[in-house]
Amino acid sequence: MRLKATAPIVFAGFAILAAPARAETPLEIVVLGDSLVAGYELAPGEDYPTKLEAALKKAGYDVAVTNAGVSGDTTSGGLARLDWSVPDSANGVILELGANDALRGLAPQQAAENLSTIVERLQDREIPVMLMGMMAPPNMGSDYAADFNPIYGELASEYGLQLYPFFLDGVATHAEYQLADGMHPNAAGVDLMVENSLQSVEAFIRSIRQSSGEQPK
Repeated sequence: MRLKATAPIVFAGFAILAAPARAETPLEIVVLGDSLVAGYELAPGEDYPTKLEAALKKAGYDVAVTNAGVSGDTTSGGLARLDWSVPDSANGVILELGANDALRGLAPQQAAENLSTIVERLQDREIPVMLMGMMAPPNMGSDYAADFNPIYGELASEYGLQLYPFFLDGVATHAEYQLADGMHPNAAGVDLMVENSLQSVEAFIRSIRQSSGEQPK
């Protein structure tokens, strides 16, 4: 009788030991941006999100990076498509918008308000945000730059965001890293952008893991 009573417990223990451990779910990171993200005039696989995912995986991070870039998008365009561009399953958003606002000379205050609204709506959905900074092109003049350039640092400070100060760092004004238009990165330029921003993105991913109670990397 004793053997019969204990047998189910023994078998249950074997079943538990035999069950495979659950794999850690990859982090889903969405890069919300414009043509600098979309991969304007680049071959498939040469865009920033694709190369960023490859670099992160090489560094040992289990991630899936989604390209949510739309060429020509302004901050208002990004705001308008936010809900369908960023699914609820996203674990984090890298926000890169504002370059087209500056190129078109749109009001810096409006860009700041649009970016602020995007951040607030994502935070309301409990989706962490990393901000990619942008700078006004020199032809817009010093007054415009003085109003536009501080936007990103101010937003990062106000909302407690991870900030990469200038998305085109090392690429802007360097013809060897640009397409013929002198604005967009070529494939080598994207490689440099990934290399330069990788450490900041890694810090963002670790913060997501930590905030969710998981061990970082």
